[in-house]
Amino acid sequence: MAIGSIAVVGIAAFAAVAWQPAIAPVARPDVDLTRSLIERGRAVVALGDCAVCHSPAGHRAFTGGLGLHTPFGVIYTTNISPDPATGIGQWSLAAFVRAMRKGVSRDGHLLYPAFPYIHYTKVTDDDLRAAYAFLMSQPAVQATAPDNELPLPLRFRPALAVWNLLYLDEGAVPAADGSAKARGRYLVDGLGHCSSCHTPLGIIGGEKQAEHLGGGDIEGWHAPALTELAWAPRPWTRQQLSDYLSGSLASDHGAAAGPMRPVTESLASVAPADVAAMAEYILTLQRSVPVPTTAAIVPASTAQVNRGRALFDGACAICHGPGSPMITHVGRPPLGLSSALYGPSPRNAIMTIMQGIPWPDGPANTQYMPAFADVLTDEQVTDVVAYLRSTVPGKPAWDDVEKRVAEAREELPK
Repeated sequence: MAIGSIAVVGIAAFAAVAWQPAIAPVARPDVDLTRSLIERGRAVVALGDCAVCHSPAGHRAFTGGLGLHTPFGVIYTTNISPDPATGIGQWSLAAFVRAMRKGVSRDGHLLYPAFPYIHYTKVTDDDLRAAYAFLMSQPAVQATAPDNELPLPLRFRPALAVWNLLYLDEGAVPAADGSAKARGRYLVDGLGHCSSCHTPLGIIGGEKQAEHLGGGDIEGWHAPALTELAWAPRPWTRQQLSDYLSGSLASDHGAAAGPMRPVTESLASVAPADVAAMAEYILTLQRSVPVPTTAAIVPASTAQVNRGRALFDGACAICHGPGSPMITHVGRPPLGLSSALYGPSPRNAIMTIMQGIPWPDGPANTQYMPAFADVLTDEQVTDVVAYLRSTVPGKPAWDDVEKRVAEAREELPK
């Protein structure tokens, strides 16, 4: 009898968190869409990187459709334009705030945590209100996201309630003291949700808080640890990190590539003081630089390095060679300073070679690199990466380059 009672209580408790009530639709936005509020919302949405996922290339602004490749399958971003049928046009401010803070849609279904509501729960009421006003002021576009590509058990959304119990902390918004550091913390931990990419995930997709901002993997790329910027061959300065985050070329470090590229293009449109505050806060998180290891450095084979050097001289040196105009006149840093080469994984070096860096959408970032996926074979990419790694002092050869190159080939757009 006691066991039965416990089961009933457990089922009731699960139902209370798994099934949320719908919030009544509204005929029009329930805030005044003043110009000042909309403009503030524009900045909030840019700081929250909303367009990065909800305005992918080839899609109208904020209509979604980006496929997020997770370890569990593909989740497609949704339409957040004010279209009443396929977007959020019938959402009240209360429905919008609930979605942002609790991961619950207007009709009551739970949202997948690929949408970073566990971070947006730390966003202030005023910022959420401004974001809502901005989105509701945008053109309404009818667009339905493709069906998610997930195995059957993960399509049962009420089960997300268990995940929320483990990882969703609806604590109070952190108090700000007016300092740049506090503002930076608010943007990094809340709106910017940096740890969504830069923190490793556990077996069910929750962030490992013990390794907060310690580096993660996303879309075939490695998001480097934000707590190890002091470990770089030339430690990052606040100005360099601000330049990088705002889409510019950071001296001694380069410019963003891969999934970080659109994030920096979004941040290029916000107040420089906010970007500087993010940089200042991140640089307070640095761990002590480790004592250099005395273990023997295992090099790549001489034959492989020689093959890679020959390929580099023929295909890459015109831009990346020591005396190239891109280094002597444009200011591009030597490749040996790139985190893609001195980091723990060859992922970013491989992905950059294969996918390149596309032409920028705006004027802030002048960096471009052609893609070599259709020019170099997997073996040639492996040789080039092995050669480049060999040019970084004090670093052993990566032992999984060939495997990572094959994986990167699979990540290429079909």
